[in-house]
Amino acid sequence: MRNGIYKKKLDDLLAICRKNLKTVNEDLIRRAFEFSLEAHRHDIRASGDPFFNHPYEVALIVAKEIPLDDVSVVSALLHDVVEDTDYEIKDIREEFGDTIAGIVDGATKITDIFRSHEITQAESYRKMLLSMVNDIRVMLLKFADRLHNMRTLEYLPPEKKIRLSRETLDIYAPFAHRFGLAKIKWELEDLAFKYLEPAAYEDLARTLKSRRRERESYIKKFIIPIEKKLKNDRTAFEIEGRPKHLFSIHNKMQSRHKQLDEVYDLFAVRIILDTENPNDCFTVYGIISSIYLPIPERFKNYISMPKKNGYQSIHATVVGPEGKMVEVQIRTRGMHEIAEKGVAAHWRYKENFSRLDEELENWISWVREIFDRGDEEEPDQQLMESFKLNLYQDEIYVFTPRGELKILPRGSTPVDFAYSVHSNIGNHCLSAKVAGKIVPLNHVLRSGDQVEIITSKNQTPNADWDKYVVTHRAKSHIRRWLKEEHRRSVRSGRDLWEKRTKKHKLSINDDEVIGFAHDFGADDMGEFYEKIHSGLIDADTVIREIEIQKKHPQPESPQRIDGQEGLFNRFLTTARNITGGITVFGNREAFLHSFAKCCNPIPGDEIVGFITKGEGVKIHLKTCPNFARMSESQASRILEVGWPSINGGEYAAAIRISGEDRTGLLNEITQLISGYQNTNIRGVKIDVKDSLFDGSILVNVKNTEHLNRIIEKLKKVRGVSSAQRQAE
Repeated sequence: MRNGIYKKKLDDLLAICRKNLKTVNEDLIRRAFEFSLEAHRHDIRASGDPFFNHPYEVALIVAKEIPLDDVSVVSALLHDVVEDTDYEIKDIREEFGDTIAGIVDGATKITDIFRSHEITQAESYRKMLLSMVNDIRVMLLKFADRLHNMRTLEYLPPEKKIRLSRETLDIYAPFAHRFGLAKIKWELEDLAFKYLEPAAYEDLARTLKSRRRERESYIKKFIIPIEKKLKNDRTAFEIEGRPKHLFSIHNKMQSRHKQLDEVYDLFAVRIILDTENPNDCFTVYGIISSIYLPIPERFKNYISMPKKNGYQSIHATVVGPEGKMVEVQIRTRGMHEIAEKGVAAHWRYKENFSRLDEELENWISWVREIFDRGDEEEPDQQLMESFKLNLYQDEIYVFTPRGELKILPRGSTPVDFAYSVHSNIGNHCLSAKVAGKIVPLNHVLRSGDQVEIITSKNQTPNADWDKYVVTHRAKSHIRRWLKEEHRRSVRSGRDLWEKRTKKHKLSINDDEVIGFAHDFGADDMGEFYEKIHSGLIDADTVIREIEIQKKHPQPESPQRIDGQEGLFNRFLTTARNITGGITVFGNREAFLHSFAKCCNPIPGDEIVGFITKGEGVKIHLKTCPNFARMSESQASRILEVGWPSINGGEYAAAIRISGEDRTGLLNEITQLISGYQNTNIRGVKIDVKDSLFDGSILVNVKNTEHLNRIIEKLKKVRGVSSAQRQAE
């Protein structure tokens, strides 16, 4: 050990582990302590303290406030080694084994949740949730890491304080709520509140502090008769005033538009019973009700119907001395441990962390649903919406006709209920009965409702359902069905179109037909095919129009130029006139132009223009295979175009990249690209299989030289075996 200070730290950590953990491998913790201390020996935090203090404090939180096992403590000590030092994950694996390396690797990958682009946010959420499913200790470690970072946030720049506080309030606190980590959730919320709304925080904290003695005096007066009665009944108990945390009080003041004096449930008492019999909680509630007047509508029985995160307790509100309302919570010692430490308390005595019991399996089922169809990407906006929707919802309790309990978010409808029973029932949900009465599918359910779903094989999801369902399961199944239905319609419409064009011996490609599609009210070819499938567009009518155009092109005299056809012919003539010897891009305001997605030309490429119907001049690479096919039959629509001598624009280009995956590789690649001339990354899609990665990166570049320099730099990155321009 380097000196007495660190020896004392290690001794303290081991003592806490012995007190809180079932078994402790002291040699393993000692080796991790020394490894982390050595790895971070030159690192300093923003506060000026040695960086090692951070993983040490995180390990203390894991050992004391989220007590799981010695593996979690070791992972906490090592969690920043790979990210902030020269050590790699393979070094952790060699020294401490696969399990610890897996937790450290998972924690490293989800360190930065928020990036500058929505797609990266969504991908970070996917990684976070996937890590949770694989080993829930990854997320528990991240809670401890974030908690200590928030406790030391004062040393960071103002903009970083705001960003981390917002991230904590939006993501980490709701996740802690779902994990049942009440104390950590409260502290995270209060710390975030402190930096996001400092004036409101300080004012509320100062007011509550000034009234603390008055509040404590009232709680003592309230407790005395309860204590006397429980002692007479020889009940083993602990009773205490429960201080409301600042963020909760602030939210109630805001949502109810009330001043502090008007928030009635500032007074709260918790009774913890030293018993294993949950019925004793109801006995104590009866005793309290005999002393103080209960408010029936404020009674909540979370013992018979626990929350999804395992929380159990009786919540009751009674009228105390001076007519003030007091909230009372009654629970057993075991319930209290789960209420405070959530899933950690469930796992505290587990022998095998790789297998969850049924209760925990049900608890994280909402996470697993997101990965039901891993081969199909959910739009990022919808993905983010689903995460936030599922993180922090109040719950209702409803029943099937057979009495089976279903826990759903507040605001759920019969469609949500149907999907919670089975996806097939949801997909064919026709109507519903609540308490024996027919209700509309957008009816909002209440706790205690008994719901019966009526199905029909002819009923399928529609877009309106997505507007009023609230569960991720329902939304994902509805959107999946609609997407598949759209794909089926497009395929069917395309098949029908191809059969009709083949019958008429009409040779025409999508770029040529898009203008006609616009004339018939379709924005793109997908919608064109879908409308053909549904009968809104008659394929034979479109074909006749095209044949007329080919055989009898309209003259370009003013008398014949009217409507959509006239506009197109006028554009064709104008485009030819203004591009004679002049670059297309020098006349941006004169006519419509766009870049072909099949080849994505950028300045420096040899290009050519093709006049389309409805989309203006389409710019292709001269070597583009699609352009070559079109030019064979439509030579009259070809324009000679060129790049302007001065151009400050940016253009999308795709880079195909592959190689051998390693920790931190994606971060290194994105940093390299964004660091070169402030290149903007528009999207990243990387697939990893058997330690090999392959994918594409969409970037904004100024010209071919800009793109080629990026590709050259990527080829030099360790692990990258191939990097080249991608057509699309």
